[in-house]
Amino acid sequence: MTTALARVNMNQLPLKAGSEDAYIQAVNQIPVLSASEEQELARAYRDHQDLEAARRMVLSHLRFVVHVARGYSGYGLPLSDLIQEGNVGLMKAVKRFDPDVKVRLVSFAVHWIRAEIHEYILRNWRIVKVATTKAQRKLFFNLRSSKKRLGWFSRDEVNSVARDLGVKPEQVLEMESRLSGHDVAFDPQPETDDEDFVVRSPAAYLEDSRLDPAAAIEEADWDAHQTDSLQRALAQLDERSRDIVARRWLADDKTTLQELADQYSVSAERVRQLEKNALKKLRTAMAA
Repeated sequence: MTTALARVNMNQLPLKAGSEDAYIQAVNQIPVLSASEEQELARAYRDHQDLEAARRMVLSHLRFVVHVARGYSGYGLPLSDLIQEGNVGLMKAVKRFDPDVKVRLVSFAVHWIRAEIHEYILRNWRIVKVATTKAQRKLFFNLRSSKKRLGWFSRDEVNSVARDLGVKPEQVLEMESRLSGHDVAFDPQPETDDEDFVVRSPAAYLEDSRLDPAAAIEEADWDAHQTDSLQRALAQLDERSRDIVARRWLADDKTTLQELADQYSVSAERVRQLEKNALKKLRTAMAA
């Protein structure tokens, strides 16, 4: 989205927590554009970067963003946030809309609106992300919709969903397990007088490997070994190569190739070759 389009002013329609009803009422009062009006405004923005034309296209479609956002209300996220993300998608759609394609903006914009809402849901639905790849995202949204109707899947239903979505049954089962889980606070929960209701937080039983003395000693020994190996390897280099490596890789204030070239009266390319050969020798010596 360009900086210019981002300045499309919608301040007269504030969308804050608790003001969804007022916002929705306001956007529903904005007139819907006719096909000819939409074409005229789209050409004005595309050909002349007319921000007023872009503003009118955005405002006239805000009610559609609300309609799409309401379809994602079952994820436990604020409707106002979903609408805001959808509005971002709408502005991206207006920026890319081509009036010569002969389709209405609403048909073109739905992809961008849903894409922004999907990204927001996947970023915020859980602390531990449930879907990271494109296939997992497709599975996430389709599977969650199916589970609302069917509950836990049988083996036949798992296989059917896998065929429909083009994934393996194991991936369906894994995503079903993720969707069925729930978030638990890591820190200890407040104690209660009810002995029959005790919630053990992960902090009470998960191992903290950072405080393992054996692991700490092993890490310190390995660091010392690597340092000794590096010192021995550096000692095998000639003085010029050792100086180049030290000033290019080990110093806090890195020296440029040209500065070293000026010092040694050679070209910068020659310094680069010396550096490359020295690093190769270091790797070989340290691996021995």
